[in-house]
Amino acid sequence: MSVPFGERGGALRGAIDLVCGRLPRFVFGGPVGALVPVFHFHDEPRAALEPALLYLRENGYRTLAADDLAAVARGQRSPGEREVALCFDDAWATVWTDAAPLLRASGLQAIVYAIPGRIAEAVHVRPQVAAAGTQPAEASPFMTWVELRHLHAEGTIDVQSHTWTHARVFTSATATDFVQPGWERLPALNRPLLQTSPAPRFVEPSDLGAPLYEHRSRMSDGRRHRVSLHAHAECVRTVRAEGGAAFFSRPDWRIRLEAIVQRHRADHDEETADEQRRAIEDELDRSRSELNARLGTTAVRHVCFPWGVAGAIASEAVRRLGFDSAIANRWSGVFAVRPGDDPYWLKRLPNRYITALPGRGRRTLVKRLADRLSPAPAGRHA
Repeated sequence: MSVPFGERGGALRGAIDLVCGRLPRFVFGGPVGALVPVFHFHDEPRAALEPALLYLRENGYRTLAADDLAAVARGQRSPGEREVALCFDDAWATVWTDAAPLLRASGLQAIVYAIPGRIAEAVHVRPQVAAAGTQPAEASPFMTWVELRHLHAEGTIDVQSHTWTHARVFTSATATDFVQPGWERLPALNRPLLQTSPAPRFVEPSDLGAPLYEHRSRMSDGRRHRVSLHAHAECVRTVRAEGGAAFFSRPDWRIRLEAIVQRHRADHDEETADEQRRAIEDELDRSRSELNARLGTTAVRHVCFPWGVAGAIASEAVRRLGFDSAIANRWSGVFAVRPGDDPYWLKRLPNRYITALPGRGRRTLVKRLADRLSPAPAGRHA
């Protein structure tokens, strides 16, 4: 696999970050110091959000917007006492249904990094704090434009960019696997891009048998391979004609699909360096322009790179395109925003560390580990 280790997550990466001192001192029980803790969320239900936001409200924390974080990094603003930033990536529907009412009630604001290429139109907003299972099956998993505009206008969220499509692209012509039953469990935003025109099309769980190749973030330095659409179509067609999910019980299923891919190998080609640069710039510039136009603002000036991945091309592009800051990750630096940080490499912590902040009811990482290792009370099963 040629995907750089720095672009991968997992337990090993987390252990290295811990050993290398990338977690701020407050996580272990120390003071916050001269920095702004920044926490990220994704598709979070009310039950998970409420305790964290209640902790912030009861302990007197205030929230910052993206402009404030950039100003801190540039030394134009000093970190204030008990100031944090809350970042919701992807603009999931739960930001509207679950997070917004809690933020409003707590007097807090969140930064929402939205993906305009995946946002749908709608006539009406959805009910907030919807009961489980009440949303129609065809409802968008992301906030709609009307919902995004509503929260932006009332100031509950500070909308910024998460690129146009949040895409992963194939970076090899060698099939490493095929879409099989159970692939629907893969997060929707991790499904790779199949083609870009006439509209972006991603590999879906319904594409049983579709070949999968090594894939990386569009914002990485990996060149996109335009894989064979003929191979994709023939593999899917073969599986559908021969029993769908039952096809994968055949002992020779992989050999048959690999043979199809091999027949169409000549259909593959790799984008040029200039095509790669233009595609990355388009993802960045188009997202910012669309969000500003749809929201009637000029406030969208910041970007969060999907999966924290920013290659040399993307990193240089945000500067050339005039963005004010970027959330990205690299090996050096603490997971927080400090004066003097490079504003194009701002870093964040998972939201589970919110209750490690100083305050009543504090639960540091040491306390969490101690609770996990302590024996269960008598009369209870572990």
